[in-house]
Amino acid sequence: MKFSILSISSVAALSLFLLSSCDKSESTSTSNESLPSTEASEYPLKVCVVSGEELGSMGKPVVIDHEGTEIRFCCKSCLPDFKKDPEKFVAMVKSGTPPEGDHSGH
Repeated sequence: MKFSILSISSVAALSLFLLSSCDKSESTSTSNESLPSTEASEYPLKVCVVSGEELGSMGKPVVIDHEGTEIRFCCKSCLPDFKKDPEKFVAMVKSGTPPEGDHSGH
């Protein structure tokens, strides 16, 4: 009698192991399928569209949504300049073109 209980326990344990292995491979497959969409939504610039300073160099970047376009700034001080000509800066983000010139005085 002990032998049959031991066999049933072994079969149950083996079944659980196999099922848990299947779940892991399925979740890995699912996460790999979502990677391209994550990469496609990455912000195209590494610098502030107003100052040209590296994003994160002055703390956490300031992020706004301007008419459906995400815009990132190095700091709050750049917002007034953005508001003067938002289309200019939105175009930079959409094209992935950083601002020109030396902005070391910011």
